[in-house]
Amino acid sequence: MPYPSAPDNCTDVSPLCPVTGTIYGYYPSLPANAFFCGFFVLISIVQLALGIRYRTWTFMLALLLGTASESVGYIGRIIMHSNPFSSAGFTTQICCLIIAPAFISAGIYLTLKHLVYAFGTEFSRLRPEWYTWIFITCDIFSLVLQGAGGGIASTASNNQTMLDVGSDLMLAGIVFQVVVLFFFGYFLVEYFVRVYSHRLSLTSYAISLSHATRFQLFITGVTVSYVCILTRCIYRIPEMSGGWRNPIMQNENEFIVLDGVMITIAAAALTVFHPGYCFPALSDTMGAKKERS
Repeated sequence: MPYPSAPDNCTDVSPLCPVTGTIYGYYPSLPANAFFCGFFVLISIVQLALGIRYRTWTFMLALLLGTASESVGYIGRIIMHSNPFSSAGFTTQICCLIIAPAFISAGIYLTLKHLVYAFGTEFSRLRPEWYTWIFITCDIFSLVLQGAGGGIASTASNNQTMLDVGSDLMLAGIVFQVVVLFFFGYFLVEYFVRVYSHRLSLTSYAISLSHATRFQLFITGVTVSYVCILTRCIYRIPEMSGGWRNPIMQNENEFIVLDGVMITIAAAALTVFHPGYCFPALSDTMGAKKERS
């Protein structure tokens, strides 16, 4: 059962303004949030270096936006550790942490087009470029909904109506993101089922690629990242649908595990098994197509 909210004019914790009356109902953990902030700063630096080194520009941009947003979001939670009533801290974390995974998802969506080029466009139901246009467009729409919701909620102050509008928009964006993730998973699995059923007619390049350890690690990394982001988004649905100050929203341990840890694993998987050295075709599709022919 959520605690009652504090008076509308509260700006700091006091006997009349207890921490249990804040939206989250607790002091955000300094060690946990400092760790996540530092981790995502590190991942951002590594992604920048790898992106420049291997010229994976669009993948680098997507991951940079995602990890940088995560690090800024956790700065907001660190601010809220000092003052859970901080409007600056709340605004920063709600806007950044709600949209960051969508950028990382975009990095995953970029891979399908290049996988189709590598294994054969003849096995795909859609033209390779369509996957990018469809899923990135849907991802942007999800970002707009979540960003608008976060912006409205962060500026609503104690206006419950506007807080609810912001929450509903964020929820709609997250639900849409989950739907898009499911469709992406379907198209990815369906494509490789078709590839497997025609495995005897694959090119020597495709066969060689499928047996390469680095490529197998890349696919593992993408799969792990996909599952983690999907898990985080599914967790966010009941968290946002329960309204502000609901029990799920006021459970920091669940947030740390189902949001923080999930996105940490997702970003780490796409960094450790970076396409630059695990799947070079992502940065040079034309080269891959020439090699296949």
